[in-house]
Amino acid sequence: MAVTSATEQGRLAGPLSMSVANLCHRLQAQVSPRTAAGFAEVLRRLGGPLQVAVAGRIKSGKSTLVNALIGRRVAPTDVGECTRLVTRFQYGTVDRVEIVFNDGRKQVLPFAADGMIPAELGIDIEKVSHIEAYLTNAVLQGMTVIDTPGLGSLDAASVSRTEQLLGAAKHRKPDDGEEDDSADSEGSDELDDTSRNAVAGAEAVLYVVTQGVRADDQQALAAFTAATASREAGPVNAIAVLNKADTIAPESVEGSGGDVWKAATLLSEKQAATLKPRVADVLPVIGLIAESAESGGFTSGDAEALRQLSEMDDDILETMLISADIFTSWDCDVAAGTRLRLLEKLDLFGVRFAVETIRAEPEITAGSLRRKLLDASGLEAVRQRLSIVFAARADGIKAAAALASVTALAHASGDPGERQRVHDAIEVLLAKPEAHQLRLLEALTLVASGAVDMPEDLSEEVLRVGSNADIGAQLGKPGASRTDLAAHALERAGWWRSFASFGATPAQSRVAHVVHRAYFLIWQQIRD
Repeated sequence: MAVTSATEQGRLAGPLSMSVANLCHRLQAQVSPRTAAGFAEVLRRLGGPLQVAVAGRIKSGKSTLVNALIGRRVAPTDVGECTRLVTRFQYGTVDRVEIVFNDGRKQVLPFAADGMIPAELGIDIEKVSHIEAYLTNAVLQGMTVIDTPGLGSLDAASVSRTEQLLGAAKHRKPDDGEEDDSADSEGSDELDDTSRNAVAGAEAVLYVVTQGVRADDQQALAAFTAATASREAGPVNAIAVLNKADTIAPESVEGSGGDVWKAATLLSEKQAATLKPRVADVLPVIGLIAESAESGGFTSGDAEALRQLSEMDDDILETMLISADIFTSWDCDVAAGTRLRLLEKLDLFGVRFAVETIRAEPEITAGSLRRKLLDASGLEAVRQRLSIVFAARADGIKAAAALASVTALAHASGDPGERQRVHDAIEVLLAKPEAHQLRLLEALTLVASGAVDMPEDLSEEVLRVGSNADIGAQLGKPGASRTDLAAHALERAGWWRSFASFGATPAQSRVAHVVHRAYFLIWQQIRD
């Protein structure tokens, strides 16, 4: 029986991924060469970092947020040829950028003078599949970030490129230290389009909205999911951010008390209700300030210019901060070009915040001011949520995505016997106690997508139990004692078992049995 090697185990996210990898190894000899090639691609993706796609409408600030997350200003933020392409940012031991063409050719792309990927490539982009950017940034060791073209403005070619990239590693160049054995093996080059789409899909989604969010952003998120092989995004593998939070007029949000960040927080809560249950949460962020503070764009020279502004008369500075035009055209000691740079790095909100910080702490250093700006951007909260929703659950997310791909590959084969063998193997895996998390993720997805209709209060409970890593949050009792948590878990386990047997439809019953088991396992965990 083929098992996962020690080297492969070291690359997998956890025991669930390892179980799915072993399943793929065992089945490869029992299926057709085409399906086996698909399993090889599933294995490759299981061993890679979690793939997080940053999606959203055009001009929502996706690339700016990508730069902030990576900690380097490398993704072009102005409209250009590059922004019509999908760009994968992944870890590499040497910084390099490659253009990958539709026919598999690769062309090394030099960075622009400012260290970014050039916005204009100087080639026929209709012949380009995507861009691969390898960076030495440590954050990419655990997460591959995929920058996508803006939804709502994708032309057919951009859609096609998105589908091809997120589905296939056909043209992927092995990273440093890997062997390229595609020439003499049945690798993913053997995959047909149907099979390639079956293993497609980013495993997690960071969806970017702005204050102009529309009710159909729910459909836009679903459209992105469809472009990545119809793998449903839900509260386990999707969060959203309200970008450009500093542009919100606080008077337009009831209860804000005139505070911009309070207004952004309240608006985020409303947007969370709109996008529910496709996202776990909506968090406010100021991507521009985050990018400038995190990627080295904010310099000691900028801090000195802000210090000069802080020494100006209050009334004059208030007048200057009314608009960008007044701020850059006003006659003062700080050069107009310097003020324009401050606007490009911080916008008016960031300038005001920095000036107020300097006035409150006259001796503050440039480094400390940069950290204060980073705190004010909301990026750290987004990173923490990414860690909770994505990183901590990467094993389950990747294993569930891999099982979905394995199932799709079996169905695409057209061989009933092959399909049954794969189905039976998956059922054996899911029957194991340690695989219950996969059952719970499956149940959560069924409820979140509306495939299984549940009363609203029960849907809320399924979502809470399935999309939280902390036991107190799962049980809806944060801060409760272990005794209270154990009693509540046991009580809810009994209730869901009764509901499954007496009050549920067949579809609801299947979900209820999974939730009952989840509560029972939580109770056991608390007691141990």
